[in-house]
Amino acid sequence: MSSLFPPLSEEAGKTLAGIPALVEKTFPIPARFRAALPADVAELFRFLTFERTERGASYMGKPALLSAYLRYYLPWNIYRLCRLFASLPIGLKAQDAINDLGAGPLTLAISLWISRPDLRDTPLEFRCLDKTAAVLDAGKKLFAALTANTVCPWTVRTIRGEIHGFGRQRGKALSVEIRGKPAVLSAAVNVYNELFWDFSPMDKEGLGRFANSQARLLSSLTESAGSILVVEPGIPRSGEFISLLRSSLIKEKRLPLSPCSHSGLCPLPGGRPASGRFQSKAKWCHFALSTEDAPEELHRLSAAMKLPKERAALSFILAGAATVQNPAKRTDRTKIRIISDCFPISADSPGGGSKTWGRYGCAERGLVLVTGSRRSLEASQPGALEELALKDGMVDAKSGACIARKH
Repeated sequence: MSSLFPPLSEEAGKTLAGIPALVEKTFPIPARFRAALPADVAELFRFLTFERTERGASYMGKPALLSAYLRYYLPWNIYRLCRLFASLPIGLKAQDAINDLGAGPLTLAISLWISRPDLRDTPLEFRCLDKTAAVLDAGKKLFAALTANTVCPWTVRTIRGEIHGFGRQRGKALSVEIRGKPAVLSAAVNVYNELFWDFSPMDKEGLGRFANSQARLLSSLTESAGSILVVEPGIPRSGEFISLLRSSLIKEKRLPLSPCSHSGLCPLPGGRPASGRFQSKAKWCHFALSTEDAPEELHRLSAAMKLPKERAALSFILAGAATVQNPAKRTDRTKIRIISDCFPISADSPGGGSKTWGRYGCAERGLVLVTGSRRSLEASQPGALEELALKDGMVDAKSGACIARKH
């Protein structure tokens, strides 16, 4: 059994705990403006969730909103990526290039530096693209402050530009050219949720065409043996887009490396079924992480902003080049990626004694309902990869999932 999201290392936790203070030191704000900070964070929260159409193309360039982002959203986004990067199979070597599309305040580079100490002595080139110059400048200053007491061999090149939404491309998927050799890793973190709201929830065909265009773009920017990483908030719309992008990347001969345990059809496509109703909670691929191991400073920050953070959710896909694999040995066990929380599904006795519990998982056969005792199921970390035997001929009546039993 392995987890996608191991707890933060002691070193990473200590460094992450210092990010809020580093932000304050690097971007001090006068005391007279500090009282307005909770209101600025609340306004930014509305722009990022409910009022997307009102925020404008360069909303992050406004000093008050950028300050709010750096002080609240950036530390938590770094936390999410640090949990992910600690185990993600990203292979980087000296002189490799990384494309960071929609880089914001260099969240990806900062998170890699914190979570992957094995890369700190490796010369790497980061090409960080974003449409807002002020955000890129802030990221460069913060990264320089983070690495000030070390010899950092990483080169960070900022590029002002953006990904064009589908239908507005005018022949170009990017507004600028990223010069240099193809990247070993092309990443887009919290970018596409800025774009896919142009499509109606019922327009899966249009969203699919957009996913195809982005798969071609990402693949064209990445060397043939390289990898593509897309990370989005763990909401249903993101899960639907990630599933469509996964299919499009497979067409580009970029097979899923994580979190998928297979390259078959995605059993968690999200979106709306034919009835027009939204799918149940298990029907889109996302992972909800407990933030218990997050530094206390981040929790104090959230309490002060009146936005407590008990869980951090994300949807993501890491895809890489197709490789020739030896045929797998025949086995009666199936690899299942756990994707949901634990929930009760039935009573074992009429008297309401011990209950059977379940967690949904993803496998090549499709959606799987893993059953067992609550204790046995909760022993698995979020995103755990289990190997269990499927119960032949057994299907969950509610979800249509295959059934496996964990003892």
